[in-house]
Amino acid sequence: MRILVNFLKFSMGIIGIGLLFVYVIPYIENEAGPSFLQKEDVPVPEALHPVVQENKVELVDRAGEKGIAVVITDGHRSVSEQDMLYEQGRSGEGNIVTYAEGGESYHNYGLAIDFAIETKDGRVVWDMNYDGNNNGTSDWMEVVEVAEDLGFTWGGDWENFKDYPHLQMDFGLTIRELQYGKRPEVEDYAK
Repeated sequence: MRILVNFLKFSMGIIGIGLLFVYVIPYIENEAGPSFLQKEDVPVPEALHPVVQENKVELVDRAGEKGIAVVITDGHRSVSEQDMLYEQGRSGEGNIVTYAEGGESYHNYGLAIDFAIETKDGRVVWDMNYDGNNNGTSDWMEVVEVAEDLGFTWGGDWENFKDYPHLQMDFGLTIRELQYGKRPEVEDYAK
C-alpha cells in the first residue's frame, strides 16, 4: 500500500510540473521578458505602422488648421540608428537624448514619432512656450492636445525621463512584448 501511495504522489507531482509548464510559465514575465515558450521570430518593422502614419498626417493637418506648422523630425528608427542615438552624450558628442538602446524604443517598431514647430520665419524650434498663432496658448501644447485626441501618448507625461518631442501609439503593447514578437494588427486599429 505504501508503494502505491508513493507512486501516486510521484505521479501527481509529475503531472503538476507538466501543467505548470503548459498553463502557467508561458504567461509569466521576468527580467528576461515573457517566457521562452512565447518568443516568436517576427521581423522588426522597417517603417511606421500604417495607423501611426495616418495619424501623423492627420496631426500635421489639424495643427495646420490652427495655424501651427508641425515638423516631424523622426519616425521609424532602425535598431542600429537607435544604438547610435543612445551613444550620443555617452561615448559620442552632445547631450544624452535617449535612455533606450536599440530594440528598446517604440521608434524601432514604427510606433512613435518626434515633432518640432516651424516658426513663421522658417526656423525649426523645440520651444514649448512659442505661440506663433498668437492665441495665448503654447503651440506645443496645442499640438500635444491634438496628438492625444488622435490616440498618441506624449513623452512629456512620463514620470522619469521627459521626452517632450515624443509621441507614440503603443496599442497596449509593452516594449518587452514587441521584443518578443507581438505586433499590433492594422485592421484592429483602423479608424
